[in-house]
Amino acid sequence: MVSKSKTKISYVCQECGYDSPQWLGKCPECGSWNSLKEFQISNVKYPISNEVHPQQAALPKKLKDITVTASARLQSGYQEFDTVLGGGIVKGSVMLLAGDPGVGKSTLLLQLALSMGSNKVDLSNPPGDSALPGEAVAKDPITNKTKDENKILRSVQNDNNLLYISGEESVEQVKMRAERLFGDKKKADALENLLLLSLTDSDQAVAAITELKPSLVIVDSIQTMQSINVAGLSGSVPQVRYGALQLVRVAKEFGIPIIIVGHVTKEGMVAGPMVLSHMVDTVLFLEGEKFSRIRLLRSLKNRFGPVDEVGVFSMEEGGMSEVKDPSQLFLTDHKSEVPGSVLVVTMEGSRAFLVEIQALAVFTKLPMPRRVASGVDPRRLELLLAVLQKHCRVPGVATADVYINVAGGMKLSDPAVDLAICLAVYSSMKNLPLSKTVGIAEVGLLGELRRVSGLEKRIREAKQFGFKNVITAMTHQSLPQVLDSLEKGK
Repeated sequence: MVSKSKTKISYVCQECGYDSPQWLGKCPECGSWNSLKEFQISNVKYPISNEVHPQQAALPKKLKDITVTASARLQSGYQEFDTVLGGGIVKGSVMLLAGDPGVGKSTLLLQLALSMGSNKVDLSNPPGDSALPGEAVAKDPITNKTKDENKILRSVQNDNNLLYISGEESVEQVKMRAERLFGDKKKADALENLLLLSLTDSDQAVAAITELKPSLVIVDSIQTMQSINVAGLSGSVPQVRYGALQLVRVAKEFGIPIIIVGHVTKEGMVAGPMVLSHMVDTVLFLEGEKFSRIRLLRSLKNRFGPVDEVGVFSMEEGGMSEVKDPSQLFLTDHKSEVPGSVLVVTMEGSRAFLVEIQALAVFTKLPMPRRVASGVDPRRLELLLAVLQKHCRVPGVATADVYINVAGGMKLSDPAVDLAICLAVYSSMKNLPLSKTVGIAEVGLLGELRRVSGLEKRIREAKQFGFKNVITAMTHQSLPQVLDSLEKGK
């Protein structure tokens, strides 16, 4: 057998993974500037052999001859997390969890691991090393472990074991966070099924997973993994692509579910090549403001469940806590009737919950009044204000600064909030309290009210909390008709 080495220089976009033989200032694929980075693949050996290796022919099967068995799902112990996945974690699936820095990705996954694991073995300092001080201990070239460490790896093989691979923190730092989440050091020490590894070598990580065969693997994060088999630093497109490919391969081969933590770019997109999102089975996104305790877990891609479900969490001092009733979280208790507050029932997936829309309209002497929106699209606000001015003849809309806020830090893109925004602005300008009113409808450019999806479920949610004044497209046909009824009902 003769081997031949080749060297290739390529320029790869760090945003989308576009490959070019020469440097370009602007990526033709995604349009980003100065994103193409040079990387070199050297000493790549291609085996040359005259032997012909016969391949087994892939025979197609008839659709009626294929049997499908329902795969069992693992329960994480967090109903909000399982709901987003479609009922639990599917064995052999690979999930990518992305989110802004500091939003709580590592905290959520560590809590999930602590909930699923009942015991804990610390592999950071295994006993049995018989080397004298100053003497090197022989390690296995594949697993990079000593013989005693390999014995421990084989001894902890258990279907209930969970493996947490941290490339950003040491095992001591992970344990300190676990003790903080538990609030009791003794409870944290009692966990023996949660195994910790701190490494950044993707090949070693795959070798440890193959040896342990745990029930769940968490890799935090894919941007810290690198291999000597691929050129480039950790976080580069080739390294991310190679590390994800190896993790997907071992997950499918042994049926082990793997959760991969991914970073995001400054634009809020998943960092790394776009092929990373195509390789995994599920893409989860944890969103929330740093100064707000509300965290929303959304599914952007899910091969084993719906993509419109959402999980609501609250960041507390003891970590993430599930929010069973989101309506109580987004509602404000007013001791007295305050103008500028209207409620709306929004849908997140199959769940309906009440959200408060707050508006403040004040007179201004500026030639161009300000329109500030927090939690809703500012362009949608300008459109609705134009409808109020044109069709509803509401005086003062063109000469007032209008501020809109969604209570609780929620971000809404549901068209059903149009009516609530209009009513909140009208309530603030007329100084008319409407805090007990629920508006659920989309407002058209001609001022008509349009029916939204899941209207019956939204109405039931509003009446469940005791709100009887529910305005929808079934009760009124247009926005001017709604405002006339409110004027008469003063």
